[in-house]
Amino acid sequence: MALFRRRKSESPDSAVAVDGFWSRWADVRGPLAVSVDAGSPVSPEIADRITERVTRIHPALTWRASPAPSTGPGGIDDLGGLGLPADADPDELLARLAEADAAAEGPAPSYALTLIAGADDEARVLAERWMRAAPADADWRFFPAIPADHAGLGETYTTDDHRLDLSHCSVSLRVDQQRNMMEAGVYHPDNMFLPEEAQQGLAEHVVMLALGEDDCVRWISRVTPLSEKPLDPLPPTSMPAVVQQLAGAFGGGWVTVQARIRLTGIVEIAVRHPLHRRDFPAMTLSVTVALPYTDSDADKLPAEPSASALEAFTARLDDLLGDNGALLARQTMGGQRILHYYLDPESGVLPEFESAVQEWPEGRAMVRSRLEPNWDTVNQLIKPIKRQLGQ
Repeated sequence: MALFRRRKSESPDSAVAVDGFWSRWADVRGPLAVSVDAGSPVSPEIADRITERVTRIHPALTWRASPAPSTGPGGIDDLGGLGLPADADPDELLARLAEADAAAEGPAPSYALTLIAGADDEARVLAERWMRAAPADADWRFFPAIPADHAGLGETYTTDDHRLDLSHCSVSLRVDQQRNMMEAGVYHPDNMFLPEEAQQGLAEHVVMLALGEDDCVRWISRVTPLSEKPLDPLPPTSMPAVVQQLAGAFGGGWVTVQARIRLTGIVEIAVRHPLHRRDFPAMTLSVTVALPYTDSDADKLPAEPSASALEAFTARLDDLLGDNGALLARQTMGGQRILHYYLDPESGVLPEFESAVQEWPEGRAMVRSRLEPNWDTVNQLIKPIKRQLGQ
């Protein structure tokens, strides 16, 4: 039984602002392209017009127009661009890459318009809405966050009248145990000639090129310019792979905790970990699915054949959602498994999902849905996981 009826958006004002931006895109795209081609700022009138429309979507958002980036670096940011997590199934990844190749036939776009949310997760959600609502435009690519750009790591960076060859940069990464993040140090031989502010700007620019905005927010707690070359220097282009390797040490995949409760038996909670709001920015509709099962063990946890039936049914629901939703947590206790999904409310997939849930054969399935942009439910569930991990 569904307890939720889909609304247009979690914020009517932001939905109107997104629609308003794209309804008037045609009157600014030309001047923006001219400014990108000329390598000069757009006119103040056009800049003010775009800024006003962007801040209507969310006041924390800024924007930039630039040449469209070349093919990505092949790091974890690229998987996010395909709507897949970094630990995606290889067969699904290959299928998505094939789809992307087919979609990429024809001339590549020349220009990119990017919204920048920084560390503001609410703004990042609305930037995602903006990107998903974008019209087809053969000349432009639209990004809801700054993408990684490894080609830029071989170019020149200008600051305080200094022209710096970024190919001479090297980096170091250190695990920040308290925050489950990394601290990045950036070295350039010319740092000794730069004031501190310019050094910091260079360091942040290099890390942004290497990882992109979302992975900077996910994984980097601090960026520091280095006056001496690291003992074990890394090229900036290696940062996505190193960050992903280090992230695996934080738990990678799913983490499970169990507790015994009198009369109820074992309560088992499993949550994706590490889990970041940036992993699924469009998923703001919480959908809780309760599945009773008929076969259980002495602790009232699933036994065969119910255990296999639950796994197969969950996989079927995951396939139905595709990149329109994700399972973030599950609870199992007392003969019932509760699945905590988050969906994109704009995708229209909810009715089909609800119908599929009702096909569960081992009892009456229940569905409860509500808009939850801040992931309140899963954040509560992850607290015992964090306690177990000492966080």
